[in-house]
Amino acid sequence: LSPQQKGVGMNGPLVDAEGFPRDDIDLYQVRAARHDIVCLQNDHKALMKQVEEALHQLHAREKEKHARDEAEALAEAMSQSLPRPFARVNAVTPGSPASLSGLQVDDEIVEFGSVNVNNFQNLQNIATVVQHSEGRPLSVTVIRSGKKVHMGLTPKRWIGKGLLGCNIIPLQR
Repeated sequence: LSPQQKGVGMNGPLVDAEGFPRDDIDLYQVRAARHDIVCLQNDHKALMKQVEEALHQLHAREKEKHARDEAEALAEAMSQSLPRPFARVNAVTPGSPASLSGLQVDDEIVEFGSVNVNNFQNLQNIATVVQHSEGRPLSVTVIRSGKKVHMGLTPKRWIGKGLLGCNIIPLQR
């Protein structure tokens, strides 16, 4: 509103004490200015509502992306944390050195002494390590129920067959 409108503003009275239109202001100009201001305020509210909705969508997408990234990172960490097994235990004789060390049927062997997935060719590799380690503990790492388990296994002569008392089969690669 222009200065010559005597500070009528948005809410000032447009009539005098007796209810007649004021003659000291341009009523048409005041009403046109008020109309323009109200239209601009409504436009501003509509734009702010659009901005708010866009921000909500943006943050929701960002939150979903963050959750997806976290899930992928967790899945990747899980797959990387478990090394690839090269053999599986399919029999353990009770009372044998293998049984006493805690080896169980269906344990998947990741490391057997110095043998691992990178240097394993056949079961002769394990047999060689066992023969050279008679009476000395071997470090054995297996995957059991999705978790890595470490144990010490000492190959030795016992009443049963062999130095371990378990049967190991290679995994198909």
